[in-house]
Amino acid sequence: MRFDLTDLRLFLHVVEAESITRGAERAGLALASASERIRGMEADGGVPLLGRHPRGVRPTPAGLAVAHHARLVLGQLEQMRGELGQYAHGLRGHVRLLSITAAVAAFLPDALSGFLAAYPSIDIDLEERTSRETVDALAGGLADLGIVADTTDLGALETLPLHLDRIVLAVPAGHALAQRSGVSFWEVLDEPLVGLSHGRALQAHLATHAARAGRPFKLRVRLNGLDAVCRMVERGVGVAIVPEAAARRAAETLAIRAIPLDEPWAVRQLRLCARRFAALPPHARQLAEHLVAHLGATEEPGFERTSPFAGPGQSPAGHS
Repeated sequence: MRFDLTDLRLFLHVVEAESITRGAERAGLALASASERIRGMEADGGVPLLGRHPRGVRPTPAGLAVAHHARLVLGQLEQMRGELGQYAHGLRGHVRLLSITAAVAAFLPDALSGFLAAYPSIDIDLEERTSRETVDALAGGLADLGIVADTTDLGALETLPLHLDRIVLAVPAGHALAQRSGVSFWEVLDEPLVGLSHGRALQAHLATHAARAGRPFKLRVRLNGLDAVCRMVERGVGVAIVPEAAARRAAETLAIRAIPLDEPWAVRQLRLCARRFAALPPHARQLAEHLVAHLGATEEPGFERTSPFAGPGQSPAGHS
């Protein structure tokens, strides 16, 4: 078989996305090229690797076997790069980090900029995903690290505390709710809403809770970033549910107010996750150590920062 590393990376992206189109986008390939590569893999293997369905594709039993071995091969490659990087300057490492919206809005830009400046030979592929998608990707070996909310079932992943996240209601300064000390999610659903674009983790999270309440979650407008959402709020287009850090940052320059949501799920512990911290490739382990050193253990006294990275046989504090 003549599978190359590009084939293997593409195939894993397709399996994860359950779509050749989205898998091609994540792999940075044109759809025609990606489709040709998948057909070539199936021709070389002599067996179908993907089952085509109306909503996308799913791996056949043979495809699951290819995905398993692809993860092993690419994981070993990252291990090799990390070890060689200790000897050869300029050899680049790559870390795939998945995260929910709240972490991207609150602290990841500052934390990652410091890391990237300190480690110029390491690149980070940051993708915004829901907590459930991140857990599934980590469990399947499709990412190195993830940042999720502890309201999600984390299965057998190892986890460490990073940040206490609150989501709040952002309203214009003159809004009827602006002087309230708290507001229920049920009340918010009666207001015109501004939100993020399709596929953003925060919107999926809110839509889930709206569905559980038996109410529709309809948005007047969807925007690509939280800063743009807060500007729409200031101009009276509607109200928005956003991470507290984003609302407070926007309130420094915009006439908006942040009102706490009176819901138990509005306060969450964000956790750093991996299949096993001690087994991470060196580049991913360095990023995990950096995030924990700058953000970890703020919510759990007695947390031991170094234990997860010390080596095999040690269980991390915060293991879930």
